[in-house]
Amino acid sequence: MKAMSKAIRSMFDEVSPTYELVNHTITFGLDTVWRRLAAVFAARKGGAVWVDVCSGTGEMALSLRHFAATHTRVIGVDFSTPMLKKAASKSEAGGVLFMLADVKTLPLRSSSLDVLTVAFAIRNLHMSKRALVGTLEEFHRVLKPDGLFISLETSQPSSKLIRWLFRSYVKWLVKTIGRTISSSSSAYSYLSSTVLRFYGAEDFAEIIREAGFSRIRFYSMMSGIVAIHEARK
Repeated sequence: MKAMSKAIRSMFDEVSPTYELVNHTITFGLDTVWRRLAAVFAARKGGAVWVDVCSGTGEMALSLRHFAATHTRVIGVDFSTPMLKKAASKSEAGGVLFMLADVKTLPLRSSSLDVLTVAFAIRNLHMSKRALVGTLEEFHRVLKPDGLFISLETSQPSSKLIRWLFRSYVKWLVKTIGRTISSSSSAYSYLSSTVLRFYGAEDFAEIIREAGFSRIRFYSMMSGIVAIHEARK
């Protein structure tokens, strides 16, 4: 497991210069819209400390900062140093603290966060169902009672036709576009596979429940291609 985690970290280090460009290209820029919507959901909770995990180049953390109150502290956590350096170099990043850490063992006190978000990354933590539940349990640990967890992630459409079209797009075009822009064939072969094997919205909601969360709701978008889940501790 440690060797796999190291390999995944190296992969994200490698693609960090072009990571945002690839994401914007393969989603036709809609990933930015979806992040802002997830940040709007976070803003409903309010509170003093918000953390975005698997923050990468900081797009979700910066969306949170945009909608957060002035007194709210926004933190972006990631395990890739090149990703965080890119995030911290952005002109609007001054209001966000970026932290290098593994999200499976967060260096945060129990019951210390009001909001925890993760955008287009939870599927990369799906080494197994048990491992995924364990990571979600760690998220549950650091949230305050009634704290809000928000996940923005790809999903599996219920329509057989749309699911086939989506999976074909991911399998062939996403891999090709990612490889062409980033020059990394292995990275986008892996990232495409995580999209294909991740859960549908209802199944993922049940996994969130297994981790101890309650009051779970999800919002499917683009005919079920993407979903936002929200849950409370």
